[in-house]
Amino acid sequence: MEFLDYEMLRLIWWGLLGILLIGFALTDGYDMGAAALLPFVARTDVERRMVINSVGPHWEGHQVWFILGGGAIFAAWPFVYAVSFSGFYLAMFLVLSALILRPVGFKYRSKRADPKWRARWDWALFVGGLVPPLVFGIAVGNVLAGAPFRIDGDLRAWYEGDLLGLFTPFTLVCGLLSVAMLVLHGSAWLAIKVEHGPVHRRARRFGVVAALAAMTLFAIGGAFVAWTGLGYRVVASPGPLGLSNPLRTVTEAAPGAWLDNYAAFPWTLAAPLLGFAGALLALFGILRQREGAAFLGSSLSATGIIATVGLSMFPFILPSSIDPRSSLTVWNASSSESTLLLMLIVTLIFLPVVLAYTAWAMRVMWGRVTAQQVTTSADFY
Repeated sequence: MEFLDYEMLRLIWWGLLGILLIGFALTDGYDMGAAALLPFVARTDVERRMVINSVGPHWEGHQVWFILGGGAIFAAWPFVYAVSFSGFYLAMFLVLSALILRPVGFKYRSKRADPKWRARWDWALFVGGLVPPLVFGIAVGNVLAGAPFRIDGDLRAWYEGDLLGLFTPFTLVCGLLSVAMLVLHGSAWLAIKVEHGPVHRRARRFGVVAALAAMTLFAIGGAFVAWTGLGYRVVASPGPLGLSNPLRTVTEAAPGAWLDNYAAFPWTLAAPLLGFAGALLALFGILRQREGAAFLGSSLSATGIIATVGLSMFPFILPSSIDPRSSLTVWNASSSESTLLLMLIVTLIFLPVVLAYTAWAMRVMWGRVTAQQVTTSADFY
């Protein structure tokens, strides 16, 4: 295994982090998208139960991807974990609070037949579906713009921002893009999963709006990056090998640097093109009532949008807006070589298990949810 040197292990884990984030978006993403659509596509109690049961059998298993992503950041990129989870603490608290509402809403909503009781839990599910993608998108926008942190000579991280500072026009565009991306994914899922009828028709209509919004916001975000000159660049580095120490790398704010990789490596243009092409395919599938094409398109669009962020920033993972020298990159912020190797072995064993379980669960619980099922079967929420 000589080819798995320290440099290659860091590259592999950078790629794995992207895969885990994409896996979370493609699985739990349609759960959150469907929940965000709940008040708009379902008007009666039976219709709302159809939407809830379209994701009810899957959402718990999909939380594995969220845990894996957080675990990967903690173990593979400890500097990134220390800065992001402490600096974005209040934002993370909002996400966790919203995510906590989901399991409670799923479990308690149908415990009582009182319409007011169920309506309150429906709104809780809506919040649990809308807030996380919005906050995640705003967080990604702040990563692209640079986070206000510095690292001192003892390698202690100091975050100097606040919650309100996270909200800027660019980060709000990123947050809305994240919402539109997952609402499109959720509408495509509902088109596949619920019986043809009012819910199906409304989900398709909102899917059209979400597809157009995703393409528009993606274009606006790209234009913002190009015209305002966001970006950072590595000026000097001791090389990718050696112990991680952010202060050994010389980096600087460089207007337009987030576009450098596309000029140096033209194949990276495939990511943003996939973001647009996937949304177009989803729009085509929705308009032509080809649900499989719509879901494939929304999946490809989410993959392309997330990959665009990673490829634009490489080798940066978390740049610093107040002290560019403290910026965290693939080369200066990872765990030790032995840690990365051990984690890679564990991942190669268990990631296929997660994928196999996800595929098995989808196959076993496949089929459209109908109004008759939710009103006659005790197995439904």
